[in-house]
Amino acid sequence: MRICLFPGTFDPITLGHTDVINRGLDLFDKLVVGIGINSSKTPMFQLEERIAWIREIYKDDSRVEVEAYSGLTIDCCRRIGAKFILRGIRYVSDFEYEKAIADVNRTIAPDIETIFLTTTPQYSSVASTLVRDIHRHGGDVTPFLPKEVLNGIRKKS
Repeated sequence: MRICLFPGTFDPITLGHTDVINRGLDLFDKLVVGIGINSSKTPMFQLEERIAWIREIYKDDSRVEVEAYSGLTIDCCRRIGAKFILRGIRYVSDFEYEKAIADVNRTIAPDIETIFLTTTPQYSSVASTLVRDIHRHGGDVTPFLPKEVLNGIRKKS
């Protein structure tokens, strides 16, 4: 079974993320969305909310699972049996950063391959950081988020 980990903070999950996940599903038998917990970051949305949103988005696709993890991404891969890490690339600068991480991961775990998917052009500008800023200042985040996330945000307001 080809198991892949798609790591990130998903704070919140955006249409750019779901674009990469949906296209990644053609490549793998199971795709685990791994929500990395970074103690040096304070997320806008609670971990439980982010997990619930992803589960709701993919409730009809048993190939998608979601799991929170801390520590090294490679260790999470080993724990879930993933031989692949999926990363989305929006711009050349993303590639340079992601390649450095992939090179380190390959040194640590040569049996785990990193796969890069470029985002669909309409989502190349969508970033969780920008979405959080728009939301924080009362702007309309509708064009950037799945309906499940929008519904969750509206319930909180």
